[in-house]
Amino acid sequence: MTEASEISLNNATPAPLPVVLHVGCGVPDPAKLPAAYFPQSLWRELRLDIDPGVEPDIQASITDMAAVASGSVDAVWSAHNIEHLFAHEVPLALAEFARVLRPGGFMLVTMPDLQQVAALVAQDLLEDAAYQSMMGPISPLDIIFGHGASIAAGNHFMAHRTGFTAHTLAAHLARAGFADVQVERDGRFALWARAVNPATP
Repeated sequence: MTEASEISLNNATPAPLPVVLHVGCGVPDPAKLPAAYFPQSLWRELRLDIDPGVEPDIQASITDMAAVASGSVDAVWSAHNIEHLFAHEVPLALAEFARVLRPGGFMLVTMPDLQQVAALVAQDLLEDAAYQSMMGPISPLDIIFGHGASIAAGNHFMAHRTGFTAHTLAAHLARAGFADVQVERDGRFALWARAVNPATP
């Protein structure tokens, strides 16, 4: 290799990092990206939220992300957002996720596992603590309808309007046109789903 070639290689512009669109991002916090999927050194986070107070890169609803170009991101990450929609809005959000993803890009979502929560309700534990969080004890009532204390304090964005079991979530993703749909129950009252935007329609 010639000296000129070595200089050319050394000065080459690094390839851009793949972009993960973090929908419903909330306040800035790199730890909100699951490291197993999105190591900080390997991904660039693009933050989207309906709340201007969290200073997102893009202010928008997940049912209308027109500000994000079609096929412009490599992944979509959504943590506990879809359950805040009305049931008829879920297909709109999933269609938007598919639209902004490049062919072959993937979506990762997590949300409450209503089947597991229902087991506690059947035991008449509706208002008992299911687990402890940074916001205090979380009951099945909170998981189903949204965090009661936050809603009482005026944060109505916290209300839940729909929900899923592993089966129904997989069905919604399949109907939205996603492929390689994988839904797992984490045993901690949450569902995790990964699905791919097909390379061809």
